[in-house]
Amino acid sequence: MTPALIELAAEQKSAEVTDWAARLGWVAGLLLFITLVYWLMRQGWKWRGTLQHGLPELPAVPDDRGATRITMSGRYHGSTTAGQWLDRIVAHGLGTRSRVELTLTDAGLMVVRPGATDFFVPAGRIRGARLDKGIAGKVLTEGGLLIITWEHGSTLLDSGFRADRAADHHDWVAAVDSLTTRTTEGTAR
Repeated sequence: MTPALIELAAEQKSAEVTDWAARLGWVAGLLLFITLVYWLMRQGWKWRGTLQHGLPELPAVPDDRGATRITMSGRYHGSTTAGQWLDRIVAHGLGTRSRVELTLTDAGLMVVRPGATDFFVPAGRIRGARLDKGIAGKVLTEGGLLIITWEHGSTLLDSGFRADRAADHHDWVAAVDSLTTRTTEGTAR
C-alpha cells in the first residue's frame, strides 16, 4: 500500500454523536414500533383462534392403539383447511409448529408433539395422504411435505409434516392409503 493511502485510512473516523437525546429518541421510537407490530401479530393470531371456536376438542390417544404400521420423527408444520394451503388452523394448538413423533396404527394416527398439544386422529377420520410442497408458513421443494388429510368435526383438515428422512414420505403415503382403503372397505360391508 502506498503511504498516501495509509494516511487517508488513518485519518478517517466516524463523526462523534453530539445529540444523544435525538439518537435515543429514534431508538425508543423504533423499539415501540417493533413492539406494536408484534402485539398486532399476536392479536391477529388470537382473533383467528376465536373465529375457529367451532372446532371440537382434539381427540386424546386411546388406550387400545392397535398394531403399529409405521413411525416417523420430524417436524409438524401446522394444519390448514383442506385444499386451502394458506388458511391456517390455530384453534386447540394446531397452529403451533413443533417436533413430532408420528405413529400410524390400526386405530389411527398418533401425533406426539413435545411442548405442544398431542392429538389422535381415529382411522375412520383419515381421508388420505399426499406429498406436496407447501402449507401455511412453510414452502419446500416439490414433495418435501407429507400432507395428511383428516376430518375433525365437520371440517376437513390438512396437516403438514416433514420427516427427518424425507425418503420416508413415500412409505407414509402408501401406509396411510392402505389404512384408509381398509377402513373404507370395513365400513362399506
